[in-house]
Order: sequence, then C-alpha cells, then structure tokens
Amino acid sequence: MAGRKVLIVYAHQEPKSLNGSLKRVAVEELSKQGCSVTVSDLYAMQFEPRATRNDIVGCLHNPEEFNYGVETWEAYKRGDLSNDLIEEQKKVQEADLMIFQFPLYWFSMPAIMKGWMDRVLVQGFAHEFPNCYDSGLLKNKLALFSFTTGGSKEMYAKGGISGDIRYLLWPIQHGIMHFCGVKVLAPHICFAPEYVSEEKRKEMLIAWAQRLKGLWKEEPINCSPEWYFK
Repeated sequence: MAGRKVLIVYAHQEPKSLNGSLKRVAVEELSKQGCSVTVSDLYAMQFEPRATRNDIVGCLHNPEEFNYGVETWEAYKRGDLSNDLIEEQKKVQEADLMIFQFPLYWFSMPAIMKGWMDRVLVQGFAHEFPNCYDSGLLKNKLALFSFTTGGSKEMYAKGGISGDIRYLLWPIQHGIMHFCGVKVLAPHICFAPEYVSEEKRKEMLIAWAQRLKGLWKEEPINCSPEWYFK
C-alpha cells in the first residue's frame, strides 16, 4: 500500500539462494505497491551479532560490574548506543512492517539474526516492563517471518519427527516480537527447497509474490499459547 514503510531483515550468505530470491521478490512487489522498502542485509553489512561493551559509547552506568541489559538501557536513554544500533533502531522505528527472511538453522534463526534481535531490541526502545506484550513499545508495527527449512512439511507436522512448526515459532514470534508489542502475521514457510525441482522453487516465488499482493489486508494471528500449542 502506497506510503507504507517496510524493513526487510535478511540473513543469507548467497544472493542466488532461494532466500535471496524471496527477498528480491519482496522488494520488487512491495515497491510496486508504492511502499518504501529498506533492507538490512546482515551478512553483507558484516553485522556484529555479539552483545558486548562496544555497544555502549562512553562511560558505563556501573563500571564495577557489567550488566548488558542495564547498560544498554541506560545508554539508550542517554543516546549513547553505538552507531550501528542507532541506525537499525531508526529503521525499526520508521517501519510499519518488518519482514525477517532467513533459512531455519537448528530450529531457530541464524546467529547473525538472533544477534540483531539481542542488540537492536533493547530495553527502553522495544520494551520496558510493564510495557510488554500487548503494551510493548513497538505495538503499532507488524512482523512476518519468512523462512526456508531443510526438512519437509510432513516432518514439521504435529505428528512428524520435528513436531509442529508452530512450536518452533513460539520463541521468535511470541517471545521476541509479541513481547515487544509487535503484531505478527502468519509465517511464510518454504519447505525443503533444496530437495524439490526448479519448477517447484519457481512456484514458491510466485506464491510469495501473490501473498504480498494482499498482505496489507491480512489479520495478525491470535498471539496466544493456544495458537502455537493447540
């Protein structure tokens, strides 16, 4: 929809991968709709995933005992976070929708993307107890997790060897996004692209483009334990 702002946080090393193609399709389709699209290409940026003392500029709040959560909270209030964090927070602040595009690693997101979550979504910026979940500080935003898997759809079914895919989404959709107040759209999952034909991979890209055409009309999922574990 024209005028909307979208941030795509993208974590894949290879632009020619299906993840790279899914990211490209999202940029093209959303730009056609008149959206302003920004991409944080984490590998290309060589984004630092480690949460360290370097994230705070200048003096520490308590130099005697380093507490990352406290120090980044205090630094955020003072405007003393490192420049890379300030840049990413600005992108988040401006976004109406955040799309996270990645391959599933060990039932979760790649470390570089988890590091983005750890470092960018600091207290004071994304949450500040009791302002969490429905009253989280990012409550006027939408998020969508778009990812590929190594295993088949059957493996990630409720009776499958890997369990229902929704179980895996609980920590990242509920524990991170919903905790920060973000409303979550249904995930977009491409199952086992490495084990299907080129034609099937093209169909995956077409399906993604089609979904994006109607994305702004979608209702967020019911962010409750029942959605994940029913």
